[in-house]
Amino acid sequence: MTQALYLKWRPRRWEEVVGQQHIIQTLRNAVAAERVAHAYLFAGPRGTGKTTTARLLAKAVNCLHEDPAQRPCDACEHCQAVNDGRFLDLIEIDAASNTSVDDVRALREKINFAPSQGKYKVYIIDEVHMLSTAAFNALLKTLEEPPPHAIFILATTEIHKIPATVLSRCQRHEFRRIPHQEMVDYLQKMVEAEALHVTPEALALVARQSTGCLRDAISLLDQLASTGQDVNLETARAVLGTADNQAVAEVIEALLEGEAGAGLERIHRTLDSGSDPRQFARQVVEYLRGVLLVQWGNAAQVDVPAEQRVQMARHAAKCSRPALLQVIRAFNEAASETRTAWQPALPLEMAFLDALNAFAGESPSQEAPPARQVGAGLPSGRQVSPKDAAPPKRESAPATPSRAAVPSAAAASPQGALFHQIVSQWKRLVKLALDVDSPVASPVSGLLNSGKPLKLEGEVLVVGYPSDVLRERMADPEYAGVAEQALRALTGQKLRVECVVSASTRKELPAGVNSDGMVATAVRDLGGEVVDMQ
Repeated sequence: MTQALYLKWRPRRWEEVVGQQHIIQTLRNAVAAERVAHAYLFAGPRGTGKTTTARLLAKAVNCLHEDPAQRPCDACEHCQAVNDGRFLDLIEIDAASNTSVDDVRALREKINFAPSQGKYKVYIIDEVHMLSTAAFNALLKTLEEPPPHAIFILATTEIHKIPATVLSRCQRHEFRRIPHQEMVDYLQKMVEAEALHVTPEALALVARQSTGCLRDAISLLDQLASTGQDVNLETARAVLGTADNQAVAEVIEALLEGEAGAGLERIHRTLDSGSDPRQFARQVVEYLRGVLLVQWGNAAQVDVPAEQRVQMARHAAKCSRPALLQVIRAFNEAASETRTAWQPALPLEMAFLDALNAFAGESPSQEAPPARQVGAGLPSGRQVSPKDAAPPKRESAPATPSRAAVPSAAAASPQGALFHQIVSQWKRLVKLALDVDSPVASPVSGLLNSGKPLKLEGEVLVVGYPSDVLRERMADPEYAGVAEQALRALTGQKLRVECVVSASTRKELPAGVNSDGMVATAVRDLGGEVVDMQ
């Protein structure tokens, strides 16, 4: 049976590891100086070489080569035994399936036995964050004072789940995502060695799809090679379920021009051609990220062809940063929701319509935005003034244009767009407050639900409350700090919260409620709501 490419091309020497030179150099120096630590922690995204580097370190400390600087030599008996998986002193443990304290106790009982073949017994514990709290506690003493012949190498993708007591006992190394160009160069080297026919454009697409994970990139390349034909960009897109760049650009163009029908039609046409909805949402996010970087003057960080960069610059000039951030969040959420949606296209459609509202500076809650009906097809940023719009029909008296129908000058500015975003997503802000790591997160969420955003003055959001009791509570620095963290999560900007008493936030009393009673006080001053009357 043919061996998978990622197994066939697994590095066997230090110099074969891709994109982690900062770690490899440190470990090589430690082996050459024979100053190897007793415990290591390798942390980083999946597919970046953590387990491979752990095996290389195990080979190096047990290599029989006379010169420590040349270890691992990949030629001696011990190196070959590690390659073949028959080296008795290399013990690999999957923490995901060995999570209990009994598993760690069994390890502690065996660790005191001397090595069978090599100089060191090396324990590689993969996905170590999956261990239970009791298992971590049982491991602590062994990590702190292991036998002189034992080395622990812990690997994890979620370092925040590792107890601080374990972190302090290990030498920690952070693995990074593989840079795009390094990955493309490595894939090109594989293609040439394996006599595959894959175009550079297809390799670049594979590298982008893998998002810095080399193992994913090699697996995708293996999948493309299995087609049994020359692989060009079109073939790669068909196999990987991605859309062409023109489809993404047309959707963005429709957004900026306010053309809902054209944009939705392009999305449906792209999905009908076989593109994966989640992949398409990710492509839109990637494109908009490029637009955002161009806006901030970081065009050099956008790895796209020159003509596409020019197109991004043109789109960047048409939209405000707050609106662009809101649109990126909408499509980013759509990429996650397509997995569970009963209709895969629905999250994309909703994200597109939310994005239209963001670019138009309107509230997403409006059912029929008259401004877009009047100024449909106008470039983003141009607003329709009352005198440009068609005069209203007269019946008995002249009709006054509504605030919803005629966007104000403030709405056209970036700050106006930001305030519209906050108002339209206030309910989401209430939920975001619950996610803040604070003992007062829950009461702050309730207070935000009782408040109402009134205006945005510079970096200060003014929130109105029906009574001084609620205003004073929300003005507490600890409470305001939680609200400001939630605001930053929503908008991506650092804003301060200022609370005032506003009569416009007071609720009307239901018919039949005594205006002087306790119920009236709860409704008017505390933001309460009458659910039932008997």
